[in-house]
Amino acid sequence: MIGIIDYGVGNLFSLKSSLAYIGEEAVVTGDEKKLKQCEKILLPGVGAFRDAAWKLRQSGLADVVLEEAAAGKPLLGICLGMQMLFDKSYEYGEYSGLGLIPGVVRPIAPMIGEGKKVPHIGWNGLHFPKGATRCSIFANISENDCVYFVHSYAAVECDAFVTATTEYGAELTAAVAKGNVYGTQFHPEKSGEVGLRILKAFCNL
Repeated sequence: MIGIIDYGVGNLFSLKSSLAYIGEEAVVTGDEKKLKQCEKILLPGVGAFRDAAWKLRQSGLADVVLEEAAAGKPLLGICLGMQMLFDKSYEYGEYSGLGLIPGVVRPIAPMIGEGKKVPHIGWNGLHFPKGATRCSIFANISENDCVYFVHSYAAVECDAFVTATTEYGAELTAAVAKGNVYGTQFHPEKSGEVGLRILKAFCNL
């Protein structure tokens, strides 16, 4: 069973539908006991970092995420859910993340230069670190396979944990991993067949 954390933020049911399509049983829940019974956990998220982090902590689910990750359970943060895995975000202020992966989240506008729209919306190819072992969730993905992004902020100061990048006026962090904790800046559930293969690989960890 895959647990999709329901804390009031995220494309929960489209994610559940994608998992059902690939034959994976999933539950959308904010219940601590149910999440602890799940084999793997997904942390989705859309919107503003401050609000999402506040809701996650107020619900008590931030502690569940930290405990389950510390226990070795596979965890995948998606979009804003990935950003919350880091130490902090500088989205309209400075706000603490979960601290599961070293790094910070900053606006992409100064990185990508003039001529590129913000937010970054659309399909972009994935690029993998040369000479490095391919991350497990990308086992069935090829260089330049395209996935769907919607974001105005990106993770930086996390080079040691970057498992994929994308090019949008600059090289931006597309995915990260540290031990049993994974993150994708893009939306696998909106990324067609490529996204489904990524979700399947995570479910097979």
